[in-house]
Amino acid sequence: MGEDNLGLLRGTLDMLVLNALSAGEKHGYAVSEWIEAVTDGSLLVEEGTLYPALHRLERRGLVAAAWGVSDNNRRAKYYALTKAGRRRLREETESWHRYAAAVEKALAEGSAS
Repeated sequence: MGEDNLGLLRGTLDMLVLNALSAGEKHGYAVSEWIEAVTDGSLLVEEGTLYPALHRLERRGLVAAAWGVSDNNRRAKYYALTKAGRRRLREETESWHRYAAAVEKALAEGSAS
């Protein structure tokens, strides 16, 4: 990981994974590629971080998984949001926006003094 990589704040990975799946099912590598693409390479999610998160979300009933065949004709596990996962994504997104607004307000106040 380069210096330009922002890293992931604790607790944001699940929300990012759920958001990656919000438009439709994806296999794990596609989830990782989506996160990297939409963040212009600022967030890189490695396998050792991504797959435990996907399995955790599956255990919690927030995603469902099924085996399929990838674009390059390989067997791959595809993940899709469940109804509970969509609800959790909405809740986490609202919470994140409140958190980000509070941090932004604190940073703006600090730089004003």
